[in-house]
Amino acid sequence: MNEVINSKDVLNFELFFEVSADLLCIAGFDGYFKKINPAVSKLLGYTNEELYSKPIHEFIYHEDREITSQHRKKLLKDTPLLNFENRYVTKSGEIVWLAWTSIPVNNDEIVYAIAKNITHKKKLEEDRNLIIERLTKVNTDLKLLTYTASHDLRSPVNNLLAVFDLIDISKIKDEETLEFIDILKIATGSLKDTLNNYVDILSQKNSLKIQTTDVYFNDSLSEIVQSLTSLLQSSKAVIRSNFSEVEIVNFNKAYMESIFLNLISNSIKYARPGYPPEITIRSTKINGNTQLIYSDEGQGFDMENVKDKIFGLNQKFHDHADSKGIGLYLVYNHITSLGGTISIESNVNAGATFTISFKN
Repeated sequence: MNEVINSKDVLNFELFFEVSADLLCIAGFDGYFKKINPAVSKLLGYTNEELYSKPIHEFIYHEDREITSQHRKKLLKDTPLLNFENRYVTKSGEIVWLAWTSIPVNNDEIVYAIAKNITHKKKLEEDRNLIIERLTKVNTDLKLLTYTASHDLRSPVNNLLAVFDLIDISKIKDEETLEFIDILKIATGSLKDTLNNYVDILSQKNSLKIQTTDVYFNDSLSEIVQSLTSLLQSSKAVIRSNFSEVEIVNFNKAYMESIFLNLISNSIKYARPGYPPEITIRSTKINGNTQLIYSDEGQGFDMENVKDKIFGLNQKFHDHADSKGIGLYLVYNHITSLGGTISIESNVNAGATFTISFKN
């Protein structure tokens, strides 16, 4: 242990430091790490020597340094830091989110701190916020376009129709002129009907212009597995995948990653107590359609009770503190917004199997 640390309590927790999956550290008031457990160096990718040799703020993501500094000043004035979130940069350049709880010990001029890796939760939040932002923008644009079409286009048409009502056709003797007026009135009425139908369609339309490309299943899964490394390790989850039958699908890359992220997170969150999560993912081709089959062996669902509510917004079927009822709703909307379908087979304590069929 570093000579700066004099507290005898630290020695009593050596084993706790070594085996904990959370990030544990002791920092000095000088801004340097004095002691860290293996979880810190494992997550950040630096050796202990590298982490000890530089001020802590150099490992913090540049946008979070100022706010972290402000909280650190309060901490050194004997104000504990509870659930403070900031970003660190690993040696490979990856950004990870950490939630800190820190307690100062003024007599020894040290800080005891524990952090949890919440990167996977932040990615879920970003994904949800992005979808909500897009939907909100589409809804706003749709309302504006509907209003504009109604005000700027229908009003002149209505005015034109009013003109026909003002015309005293009894004073017009020319048959050809009367015929032209009748034709023009019918055409204007038809324009009004067409415009009304157009506005109704706009009011009902709720689709996004989503860009698609060739997406490799394995690449998307690998990206998510990397982002969930700590969660997968702590839960001892096992993921088996086989995309040999179909490697590529035309889809939206961000949506594919979100599907894997939400399904895997749910499998870990709702694993059976005492059993590590086991996940199987494979691709196949059925009647010319590309399918993704995702299975786990978790708590499953009582399909008689959940029925068609399984993919609804804010629908919760398990007692879990972190359950928001959004994950499967996002998965469903990602798939159906691009013309695909998703179905589920499940039994209580026998896991669940999701079958995703992509649009050709």
